[in-house]
Amino acid sequence: MIIPAPPPVLILAGGLGRRMDSPAQGAPQKPLVHLGGQPLLSHVIDRMRPQAGQLLLNVNGPSDDYAAFGLPLIPDPVPGHPGPLAGVAAGLEYLARTAPAAFLVSVAADTPFLPMDLVRRLADRHSETGGVVCAGSGGQRHPVIAVWPATVLAALQESLKEGRLKVGLFLDALNAVTVVWDSNLNDPFFNVNTPEDLAIAEIRLSARQ
Repeated sequence: MIIPAPPPVLILAGGLGRRMDSPAQGAPQKPLVHLGGQPLLSHVIDRMRPQAGQLLLNVNGPSDDYAAFGLPLIPDPVPGHPGPLAGVAAGLEYLARTAPAAFLVSVAADTPFLPMDLVRRLADRHSETGGVVCAGSGGQRHPVIAVWPATVLAALQESLKEGRLKVGLFLDALNAVTVVWDSNLNDPFFNVNTPEDLAIAEIRLSARQ
């Protein structure tokens, strides 16, 4: 039996993160705010590196802030912080030019507890449907944590061109399906948006150690 190679994974770190007030936390941008002594982004990299064939980083800030992570840096294709759809389009465009892949997995840079079976479960469901597949937990869909087939790039580009930027609406238009994770104890997709969230994440991280 041929075991497929792990897919590329894109970490979306291009958001504004206004609610975090990152400078007050000692960092220029939210992915660089420290959790447990290291940047939020480092936790996401640690969770995804064993699952990914290639790790890519979508950013909008100065590249010097992220160069130390050693990942290919992919800026949004359109200006003005258009949101995660633009980041996904940038990732698919990058792969089309450099290392064509059947699909791309995207995750958010502020989700430090991502499940270690994330890529496998999303990819398995994608192999059944052939379409976009996203993660879910606690009765919620997590639209930016998803599998994106290379074939959706044209639709993504058209959506950006027309100013249709909401990820959820785009998923609905493509009849995306959701794979659900258990969140009874701790939600693996907990995202750090505010200083209060950061404090909760510190408690969760300490409990795991």
